[in-house]
Amino acid sequence: MEEISEEVVQENKENVENEEEKNEIVIHIAGEVKNPGIVRINEGARIADIIEQAGGLTEFANITNINLAYIVEDGQKIIIPKQGEQEENKEYITSETGEGIIQENGQSQSTGKTKININKAGLEELQQLQGIGEATAAKIIQYREENGDFKQIEDLKNVSGIGDAKFDTIKDSIRVK
Repeated sequence: MEEISEEVVQENKENVENEEEKNEIVIHIAGEVKNPGIVRINEGARIADIIEQAGGLTEFANITNINLAYIVEDGQKIIIPKQGEQEENKEYITSETGEGIIQENGQSQSTGKTKININKAGLEELQQLQGIGEATAAKIIQYREENGDFKQIEDLKNVSGIGDAKFDTIKDSIRVK
């Protein structure tokens, strides 16, 4: 049996470390966690993993409507609400870029819209796009199921009913990752 040289072992170790770096994502967690802020974690992590890395929940946390098994994506912000604070239509996981944030009288306002991930969005979320009704949203989901994830936003034009004009109206509101 051949012995493995020290050089090969070191090279394999470096390759594994480089792979881990490539798969690291950055999440912002706020609200009722012990250590809110930026969390760096491996791709494929779930909200429960982010909470754990942020030191756990505070005693005031309300996770009733938070899906702890949700797989997070790079650049998302997760807000853990306080007991009694949860509003029905409030977003607790966002992908807003933070562009256009204005301070007015101590109040933060975001003028940027959240881009919809066409690889993950459901029927209702897709219908929020200008000119996309239920039938076209269903076609997008069907296309995605049959062909896999969209590689770039322009691939959306391959869906029946989405031509150049419709694509041009929604291209600034969508993303693929």
